[in-house]
Amino acid sequence: MDKINQTKVTFFIIKGISDVPALQAPIFLLFFLIYLFTIGSNMTILLLVCLDHHLHTPMYFFLCNLSIMDMCCSTVTLHNTFIMFLTKSNQVSFSTCMAQIYFFSSFTSNELLILTAMSYDRYMAICNPLHYPVVMKMKNCYVLACACWFVGFIEIIPFMVLTLNLTCYKSNIINHFFCDIMFVIKLSCSDTSALIILVFTEGLLLLSLTPFLLTFISYLFIIATILKIRSSSGRQKAFYTCSSHLTVVVLLYSTLFCQYLMPSSMDTLDFNKGFSLFNTAAVPILNPIIYSLKNEDVKAALKRKIKL
Repeated sequence: MDKINQTKVTFFIIKGISDVPALQAPIFLLFFLIYLFTIGSNMTILLLVCLDHHLHTPMYFFLCNLSIMDMCCSTVTLHNTFIMFLTKSNQVSFSTCMAQIYFFSSFTSNELLILTAMSYDRYMAICNPLHYPVVMKMKNCYVLACACWFVGFIEIIPFMVLTLNLTCYKSNIINHFFCDIMFVIKLSCSDTSALIILVFTEGLLLLSLTPFLLTFISYLFIIATILKIRSSSGRQKAFYTCSSHLTVVVLLYSTLFCQYLMPSSMDTLDFNKGFSLFNTAAVPILNPIIYSLKNEDVKAALKRKIKL
């Protein structure tokens, strides 16, 4: 199905992580273990926050939202690898592919927005501690989190409308392990100029650059406030409260930059696939590890529950 110039495709063929037959079983086992660890570690964070009243704070409320999104991102992308191995079929229906694009894009957008909300929480805690209990009360946190979820799902709709209107494709073979909007655009022989403009204006400026700038500005104020603290122990304590979040932010934005914003000379399919693997498989595991290893509250809560 290499030449499809007049009709809309009814299915896509996902090449997967590797097309070498001997590697299929090891890849399935590896990523199934990664997926189980992702679900287990993030579920542990969720249970700890729910069960331990010491963690009933805005920071850990937003961390729960981040854990849910990590599990959703892994599920919506890695399930293709599992299904293809079990069914021995790489075929994915057109509607399933479009649904995967929508949910993956939405969850990624949601994650960036939640990280922005978390940066605002850290800003209030360090820069305006006297106003923190009033501004970041749980009612406001619920509203802020709901807004992040709502905006994340709504702002992807224009992309999907234009993607669904693509009427022909040069090929229906996607050299990836899930349906990614950039790969679908490259396959289309329809006029994709409007969609490309939307991806690099709304997608880059609104969905990615705006949350990044808001997070960056928050940390400029945080760093400026920390530097004004006279005692070294006070500076270390203030930085420690936001070090986990800052690590996650740097990790996620660095991965997304390498995945979507590298110069065209470096934009190879295998290169993009590699960063997609890291973003959808490794990052959801690293987030709970980072928050567990670098956070005394989480470690203390885990010890309390283990002793029980």
